[in-house]
Amino acid sequence: MAKEKGRNVIATNRKARHNYTILDTYEAGIALLGTEVKSLRGGKASLADAFATVDDGEIWLRAVHIPEYGSGSWTNHAPRRNRKLLLHRREIDNLIGKIRDGNLTLVPLSMYFNDGKVKVELALARGKQAHDKRHDIARRTAQREVEREIGRRVKGM
Repeated sequence: MAKEKGRNVIATNRKARHNYTILDTYEAGIALLGTEVKSLRGGKASLADAFATVDDGEIWLRAVHIPEYGSGSWTNHAPRRNRKLLLHRREIDNLIGKIRDGNLTLVPLSMYFNDGKVKVELALARGKQAHDKRHDIARRTAQREVEREIGRRVKGM
Protein backbone atom coordinates (compact mmCIF):
# COMPACT_ATOMS: atom_id res chain seq x y z
CA MET A 1 0.00 0.00 0.00
CA ALA A 2 1.34 3.42 -0.94
CA LYS A 3 2.10 5.87 1.83
CA GLU A 4 -0.39 8.73 2.14
CA LYS A 5 0.82 12.22 1.33
CA GLY A 6 -0.68 15.61 2.00
CA ARG A 7 -3.56 16.83 4.10
CA ASN A 8 -7.00 15.20 3.96
CA VAL A 9 -9.66 16.96 6.07
CA ILE A 10 -12.00 14.67 8.02
CA ALA A 11 -14.16 17.17 9.93
CA THR A 12 -14.31 20.89 10.63
CA ASN A 13 -15.92 22.92 13.40
CA ARG A 14 -17.66 25.61 11.36
CA LYS A 15 -19.32 27.36 14.29
CA ALA A 16 -16.04 27.84 16.17
CA ARG A 17 -14.99 30.86 14.12
CA HIS A 18 -18.46 32.36 14.60
CA ASN A 19 -18.62 31.84 18.38
CA TYR A 20 -14.96 32.53 19.25
CA THR A 21 -12.19 34.98 18.43
CA ILE A 22 -9.20 32.84 17.43
CA LEU A 23 -5.98 34.05 19.07
CA ASP A 24 -3.54 31.25 18.23
CA THR A 25 -3.61 27.79 16.63
CA TYR A 26 -1.70 24.60 17.40
CA GLU A 27 -1.40 21.28 15.59
CA ALA A 28 -1.74 18.31 17.94
CA GLY A 29 -1.61 14.58 17.48
CA ILE A 30 -4.37 12.50 18.99
CA ALA A 31 -4.20 9.12 20.74
CA LEU A 32 -6.74 6.85 19.01
CA LEU A 33 -7.77 3.21 18.97
CA GLY A 34 -7.63 1.12 15.79
CA THR A 35 -11.37 1.13 15.16
CA GLU A 36 -11.44 4.92 15.58
CA VAL A 37 -8.85 5.35 12.83
CA LYS A 38 -10.79 3.01 10.53
CA SER A 39 -13.98 4.95 11.16
CA LEU A 40 -12.15 8.25 10.47
CA ARG A 41 -10.83 6.88 7.18
CA GLY A 42 -14.48 6.63 6.17
CA GLY A 43 -14.74 10.39 6.78
CA LYS A 44 -17.05 10.19 9.75
CA ALA A 45 -16.55 12.52 12.73
CA SER A 46 -18.24 15.47 14.38
CA LEU A 47 -16.56 18.38 16.19
CA ALA A 48 -19.83 20.25 16.80
CA ASP A 49 -19.73 20.35 20.63
CA ALA A 50 -16.06 19.52 21.09
CA PHE A 51 -13.67 21.29 23.46
CA ALA A 52 -10.33 20.59 25.13
CA THR A 53 -9.44 20.66 28.82
CA VAL A 54 -6.27 20.52 30.87
CA ASP A 55 -6.18 17.77 33.52
CA ASP A 56 -3.04 16.97 35.53
CA GLY A 57 -0.72 18.60 33.00
CA GLU A 58 -2.26 16.77 30.02
CA ILE A 59 -4.64 18.08 27.38
CA TRP A 60 -7.77 16.03 26.67
CA LEU A 61 -10.19 16.36 23.78
CA ARG A 62 -13.78 15.94 24.95
CA ALA A 63 -17.19 15.51 23.28
CA VAL A 64 -15.83 14.56 19.85
CA HIS A 65 -18.11 12.06 18.17
CA ILE A 66 -16.38 9.33 16.17
CA PRO A 67 -19.01 6.72 15.28
CA GLU A 68 -18.38 3.03 15.85
CA TYR A 69 -16.65 1.18 13.03
CA GLY A 70 -19.24 -0.77 11.05
CA SER A 71 -17.14 -3.92 10.67
CA GLY A 72 -15.89 -3.80 14.25
CA SER A 73 -16.75 -6.42 16.82
CA TRP A 74 -16.55 -6.34 20.61
CA THR A 75 -13.32 -4.33 20.21
CA ASN A 76 -15.25 -1.24 19.05
CA HIS A 77 -14.70 2.05 20.87
CA ALA A 78 -17.12 4.31 22.73
CA PRO A 79 -18.17 7.07 20.29
CA ARG A 80 -17.76 10.04 22.69
CA ARG A 81 -14.86 8.94 24.86
CA ASN A 82 -12.18 11.40 26.03
CA ARG A 83 -9.07 11.37 23.85
CA LYS A 84 -5.58 12.49 24.84
CA LEU A 85 -3.92 15.15 22.69
CA LEU A 86 -0.22 14.81 21.97
CA LEU A 87 1.76 18.04 22.30
CA HIS A 88 5.28 18.94 23.40
CA ARG A 89 5.68 19.70 27.11
CA ARG A 90 6.62 23.35 26.47
CA GLU A 91 3.49 23.82 24.32
CA ILE A 92 1.32 22.31 27.07
CA ASP A 93 2.93 24.54 29.72
CA ASN A 94 2.46 27.58 27.47
CA LEU A 95 -1.23 26.74 26.95
CA ILE A 96 -1.81 26.13 30.66
CA GLY A 97 -0.33 29.55 31.47
CA LYS A 98 -2.47 31.34 28.88
CA ILE A 99 -5.67 29.58 29.92
CA ARG A 100 -5.05 30.28 33.60
CA ASP A 101 -4.33 34.00 33.03
CA GLY A 102 -7.33 34.99 30.92
CA ASN A 103 -10.77 33.69 30.16
CA LEU A 104 -9.55 31.65 27.20
CA THR A 105 -10.56 28.20 26.02
CA LEU A 106 -9.23 25.48 23.74
CA VAL A 107 -11.47 24.69 20.76
CA PRO A 108 -10.75 22.16 17.98
CA LEU A 109 -11.13 23.76 14.56
CA SER A 110 -10.54 20.75 12.34
CA MET A 111 -9.48 17.11 12.31
CA TYR A 112 -7.45 15.81 9.38
CA PHE A 113 -4.98 13.22 8.14
CA ASN A 114 -1.48 14.64 7.66
CA ASP A 115 0.74 12.12 5.86
CA GLY A 116 -1.36 9.26 7.21
CA LYS A 117 -1.51 10.46 10.85
CA VAL A 118 -4.60 11.97 12.46
CA LYS A 119 -4.06 15.55 13.63
CA VAL A 120 -6.27 18.13 15.30
CA GLU A 121 -6.01 21.87 14.71
CA LEU A 122 -6.52 23.32 18.17
CA ALA A 123 -7.29 27.02 18.73
CA LEU A 124 -6.68 29.17 21.76
CA ALA A 125 -9.84 31.28 21.66
CA ARG A 126 -11.89 33.87 23.51
CA GLY A 127 -15.69 33.69 23.41
CA LYS A 128 -17.52 36.39 21.47
CA GLN A 129 -20.36 38.42 22.89
CA ALA A 130 -23.58 38.87 20.89
CA HIS A 131 -22.65 42.42 19.84
CA ASP A 132 -19.26 41.19 18.54
CA LYS A 133 -21.04 38.63 16.35
CA ARG A 134 -23.38 41.30 14.97
CA HIS A 135 -20.40 43.57 14.25
CA ASP A 136 -18.63 40.79 12.32
CA ILE A 137 -21.75 40.05 10.27
CA ALA A 138 -22.19 43.75 9.44
CA ARG A 139 -18.52 44.04 8.43
CA ARG A 140 -18.77 40.99 6.13
CA THR A 141 -21.95 42.34 4.54
CA ALA A 142 -20.34 45.75 3.91
CA GLN A 143 -17.26 44.08 2.38
CA ARG A 144 -19.50 41.98 0.12
CA GLU A 145 -21.33 45.11 -1.07
CA VAL A 146 -18.04 46.88 -1.82
CA GLU A 147 -16.78 43.91 -3.86
CA ARG A 148 -20.09 43.72 -5.73
CA GLU A 149 -19.92 47.45 -6.62
CA ILE A 150 -16.30 47.13 -7.77
CA GLY A 151 -17.34 44.21 -10.00
CA ARG A 152 -20.15 46.28 -11.51
CA ARG A 153 -17.80 49.18 -12.28
CA VAL A 154 -15.25 46.89 -13.89
CA LYS A 155 -17.97 45.45 -16.12
CA GLY A 156 -19.17 48.98 -17.00
CA MET A 157 -22.66 48.73 -15.52
